[in-house]
Amino acid sequence: MPEPESTRRRTTVALAAATLAAPLLAGCSFFDGDDSDGVSVFSIEPGQCFEGQTKVKAQLSELAELDCSDEHTQEAYAVVEYQPLDEAAPDTYPGDDALNKFADGACAGAYRDYVGIDYLDSKLFYTYLVPSARSWDDDDRSVICFVTGAGEPLQGSAKGSKR
Repeated sequence: MPEPESTRRRTTVALAAATLAAPLLAGCSFFDGDDSDGVSVFSIEPGQCFEGQTKVKAQLSELAELDCSDEHTQEAYAVVEYQPLDEAAPDTYPGDDALNKFADGACAGAYRDYVGIDYLDSKLFYTYLVPSARSWDDDDRSVICFVTGAGEPLQGSAKGSKR
């Protein structure tokens, strides 16, 4: 029997361009948080903003939503359905490496349409959530992309901001 949506979890991953990956991973506030109250990661939509986490977690089920006019650390900008990059069976959990590779490309590709500027020209960064093995078994195939200031709070929506 599948788990209720509230108990399923998603794996978190922070990533920037290869040259920025180490500083972003070390300082990204996306990983320090409490997921006890908030919006289910299975119902997040582009345009929603969230506060930073207060504890390091490998898996999340909820994020604390904030109004985008308030200071926040992440803003969802895309929800992309996973597509295998090779001949892998689409129903078989592809593993962290394949999910991260897909998410990196999908989030970088969707960035310009939301922020209004190419990711490589932006002052902002992106991060994402990928399905965990457990949520994959419950038909979770979506990657959620977030704009972040990588330690600097965001104020106002990043949509069309060209920052």
